[in-house]
Amino acid sequence: MTLTPRQKQVLDFLVDFQAQHGYSPSYEEIGQALNLSSLATIHKHITALVEKKYVRRRYNESRSVEVADEYKSSEETRKRQQAVGEVPLLGRIVAGAPLEAVAGRDTLQFGDFMGSGENFALEVRGDSMIEDHILNGDFVLVERASTAKDGEIVVALVDGSETTLKRFYHEGEGLARLQPANASMEPIRVPLDRVEVQGRVLAVLRKYR
Repeated sequence: MTLTPRQKQVLDFLVDFQAQHGYSPSYEEIGQALNLSSLATIHKHITALVEKKYVRRRYNESRSVEVADEYKSSEETRKRQQAVGEVPLLGRIVAGAPLEAVAGRDTLQFGDFMGSGENFALEVRGDSMIEDHILNGDFVLVERASTAKDGEIVVALVDGSETTLKRFYHEGEGLARLQPANASMEPIRVPLDRVEVQGRVLAVLRKYR
């Protein structure tokens, strides 16, 4: 589930503190580290993280907040990838009509192009994004995300099985418009509940030889 920037900051502090000390921080230590003076505000953020299953809370203990093993594992993987400049190359993504994406096992090195979250790469197939200078055979670096602002280039899953690379727009009456960057192609308009944003494009890499 999506985290707010402050929730992510609290969660990252919990991970780092527990890795360094071997036990959980108190609410006072969280407040001091993140410049949060209200214990009620800290409690609100922790409660939200519990509800989103990023942390667990042990009751009747002074240091009761424990980060879920799944999140710690994913963070360790992400940090290793950033350290060596690699992200998973999950497969190919069509830039024309939607097409099922097939996972792969390769990696690409991007170094400074990394975003702050979990990243992956896709190889573009098709020419529907050529006016945004994304060409057939290019690689796009994507930051995993479940939401997008109007106009952002996204990886969108349509009807649970077909992925496409387009600019995302909200339209009236619960519709989404997946807009190609090619004047010869029509946009894809579908109900919002049939579209799942899977990531936002960070960068494009083109290989010439």
